[in-house]
Amino acid sequence: MSYNEQLADRVREAVAGAGDIEEKKMFGGMCFMVNGKMCICVRDEEIMCRISPEDYAASIEKTGCRPMIHGGKTMIGYIYVNEDAIRTKKEFDYWVKTSLAFNKDAKAAKPKKKKN
Repeated sequence: MSYNEQLADRVREAVAGAGDIEEKKMFGGMCFMVNGKMCICVRDEEIMCRISPEDYAASIEKTGCRPMIHGGKTMIGYIYVNEDAIRTKKEFDYWVKTSLAFNKDAKAAKPKKKKN
């Protein structure tokens, strides 16, 4: 599973101190869990941000953004942001802050039952 190490380092530094941080390999990249909830994932040339569903419509219109589609369904509240759209500190910080702000209200995924 490959992901952009430099981009992961930027995210790692940005979320440090935001709570209990755990890194998990998933969605073809590295996901940063904040307080037990998925917050930001890093892939090859993009990040996937978990944002407020209320902010989704306006956010998806921003340059370099695309929806997350899983199983043929658009996942409202999850958005991919291309690395070209987060080159500057201001652009990058916007998405990190937006993701961390929603993380406070986001619900954690239900734990999966282990198969016997």
